[in-house]
Amino acid sequence: MARRKLAGLRTIVTGASQGIGRALVVEAARRGMRVLAVARSAPLLEEVVQEVRRAGGEAVACVADVTRPEDRQAIVTAVQQHFGGLDVLINNAGIGATGHFMDSDPQVLRQIFETNFFALAEMIRICLPLLRAGTTPAIVNISSVLGKRALPARSLYSASKFAVAGFSEALRAELIKDSIDVIVISPGLTRTNFSQNMLEQKARLPLDHLRGMSSEEVAAATLRALEKGRVDVTLTWRGRLLVLVNRFFPGLVDRLARRTVRRLFADEIAQRQKRS
Repeated sequence: MARRKLAGLRTIVTGASQGIGRALVVEAARRGMRVLAVARSAPLLEEVVQEVRRAGGEAVACVADVTRPEDRQAIVTAVQQHFGGLDVLINNAGIGATGHFMDSDPQVLRQIFETNFFALAEMIRICLPLLRAGTTPAIVNISSVLGKRALPARSLYSASKFAVAGFSEALRAELIKDSIDVIVISPGLTRTNFSQNMLEQKARLPLDHLRGMSSEEVAAATLRALEKGRVDVTLTWRGRLLVLVNRFFPGLVDRLARRTVRRLFADEIAQRQKRS
């Protein structure tokens, strides 16, 4: 994987209006990258673009929904018009839900995959001609620790992120002929409003996002990986520990997960046993 200088690189960041995406826009511009900030909220996008410009950076807002083919084409048109091409695509847009699979609405799973996987894949497809002509081109896919080890009550979100991880692995080999790097960043708990924006919140055991990294720390780690050409980065010590333990002792993680579910549903399990 190529080491690269970030200054001057023409960059798209999706999901750029809040959380990690917003921090990525600010940090990328601070490092001299030229950023097309993409999101659905015009007011929030304008806020981050003005922040970047006040600091002397270069950023342009593009109001678009990455799940819509016509909006993806508008993104490509905008980056060509403003920057004359593309060097880095950062796929950050994402949504989530919590709760057990049997209690979920089937449309929620489809919505999650539409944003987290299909839109990501189609953004890559439509941007590939520009990236092939770019300078030290790279695709950065923001995944999750839950794309390396799934946890109960996060099955829908985990499935979408496992898809991103597998797709990225295959794509990394396919695009070697075009000298395009494919980088996967897997944050753990992050202090954002992501949990407030979920499609469903039905998990009995919430995760404490306040213990996680800040969006700014995730953005800095992402751009360090891009700069150094690291292909797969897992963030937070808890996230790395979970992945490490799962690699060598997957049965232990399974037992701990089952124990948690049994504890949370102890009354329901007891009633079912009585009926049987």
